[in-house]
Amino acid sequence: MQIFFILGIPVLLALTALLVKKQRIFGILNSIGYLVVLCGSILLLKKTVLSGGVKLCGDFIYLDALSAFFIFVISVVAFAAALYSVGYIRKDIEKGIISEKKARVYYILFNLFCCSMLFVPAVNNLGILWVAIEMTTLISAFLVGFYNSKESVEAAWKYIIICSVGIIFALLGTILFYYAFSLSGGTRSLNWSIIAAGAANMDKNILKVAFIFILVGYGTKAGLAPMHTWLPDAHSQAVSPISALLSGVLLKTAIYAILRFGIIIIKGVGFAYFSNLMILFGMISLAISCGFILVQKDLKRLLAYHSVEHVGIISIGLGIGGILGTGGALLHVFNHAVTKALMFFGAGNVVNKYRTHNMHVIRGVINVMPFTGFMLFMGAFALAGMPPFSIFISEILIIFSAFLKGSYLVAFLLLGFITVIFGAVVHHFSKILFGNSPKGMLAVKEPLSGKLAFLFLFVQICAVGIVLLFIKKDLAWIVQKLFQG
Repeated sequence: MQIFFILGIPVLLALTALLVKKQRIFGILNSIGYLVVLCGSILLLKKTVLSGGVKLCGDFIYLDALSAFFIFVISVVAFAAALYSVGYIRKDIEKGIISEKKARVYYILFNLFCCSMLFVPAVNNLGILWVAIEMTTLISAFLVGFYNSKESVEAAWKYIIICSVGIIFALLGTILFYYAFSLSGGTRSLNWSIIAAGAANMDKNILKVAFIFILVGYGTKAGLAPMHTWLPDAHSQAVSPISALLSGVLLKTAIYAILRFGIIIIKGVGFAYFSNLMILFGMISLAISCGFILVQKDLKRLLAYHSVEHVGIISIGLGIGGILGTGGALLHVFNHAVTKALMFFGAGNVVNKYRTHNMHVIRGVINVMPFTGFMLFMGAFALAGMPPFSIFISEILIIFSAFLKGSYLVAFLLLGFITVIFGAVVHHFSKILFGNSPKGMLAVKEPLSGKLAFLFLFVQICAVGIVLLFIKKDLAWIVQKLFQG
């Protein structure tokens, strides 16, 4: 079964990193490993969409189209990050920023982090799901503080403390879900497949309180405002390939957890309760991120606040529901993952060259780093939702769904926030990309592995809209498959 390869390869690579001394060789081996993981995730997604969910190892592993979709998204960004890491880590070694031994530690943590994220959508038990998400926090905290600078260590501690507080709320919510299920006379189980089947008989009042705990708890990890305060520091201080993983897919594992509990809530309480909470937190996230994006000076923090924005858009899409809203939200999960990964790769190259995060100092990137500059130029428009890039497609689906459902206030607010943020993105990136570069700043040769990672993501950013034109008649069927449970 593909899932055992998907989970086993990162563990095998982590062990191999202990033995291989040449980090450039291991980086290539690591990339090949994640290419195999990506191929396995594509086969798994195809199988679950066509054949339905499967249970393995008793009921411990439960795979349906929704879990396979999130595994696929994680695999895409993990492969790109592995490819980008080859040149990025080599440059850090050459500059004396890290040693070969420290690079080995990086690859061990990288693989354990990816394995923990891939494990989240695979488990059936909601308690083990909680453990897996906490495990992603503990492992990735070492990668946030990897450079051992004062700022990175502070960011790592802030990340651990805030997310651990959030995860306590998620644990209380999980316990309340179990309590409501046990009162309904169901079997004593924390397996999602069993609880979801008996959701209609569970106490509605307990479920409502439990979901608030879940939304606050896992919403903290997802970066929903106002629980997002760890995110800008952690994303800006982490190693750039890890920033891409944090922003692109770590946040999505928490969204996956919210979705799993949300399906139980919809079956037990009704869609309106789930919808109102998701739209409320989504709008708060958009409003807060919009303000910070307008006044931001730090390049990587700017991209981090964009994550808060896009998590808010996903939340609103799920809250609106229907084929367009839900389909748009899931498409946005993928679109944001690949676009944000590309942008963090670009930001990593820029910060390494200019030795600063301050956008007031960074100028003329397109002259100094032509390839990275071009990718950032295109990625900025993609991130802001410019047609014909993929994020535009998912955003327009969510906005249309709001209009069609009669949620005009939601639609107009969403349009307004997106428009303001679009202007801010164009303003910020036009300044850093163009103009005169600092004196003595020479053009650099960029590594092939980094260019391949950029191109791998950029093709997907451009191709999603074209692919959607061919499968638009099947969109309703695909969304139904993803949520059939």
